[in-house]
Amino acid sequence: MFDRLRKSFGRFVSSTRTDVGTGEDKRRHNLFEAAAVYVSACAEDDQDRIDEASAWVSPEALSFGVSELACRAVIALARERDESPQRVARDLLGLPAA
Repeated sequence: MFDRLRKSFGRFVSSTRTDVGTGEDKRRHNLFEAAAVYVSACAEDDQDRIDEASAWVSPEALSFGVSELACRAVIALARERDESPQRVARDLLGLPAA
């Protein structure tokens, strides 16, 4: 069962890759690379890089990548702070403790 899920996810990731560039600098970007560039560009208020990363994958794939990056970041920060992920997420958003 898990093998089927892994293969299905692998096909999804492969289908969301796009070729970028021309000539020798032509390369492929996946949804996680696009999400990393997009989020870091948003943090730095760099509209050109935001637009570039947005063009690498479909909007749905970018949304999935950004969501996955957010989850991983909250988990890593929660471990670093020795707090629950919910507490860290609420703190990052400036929400009161639940």
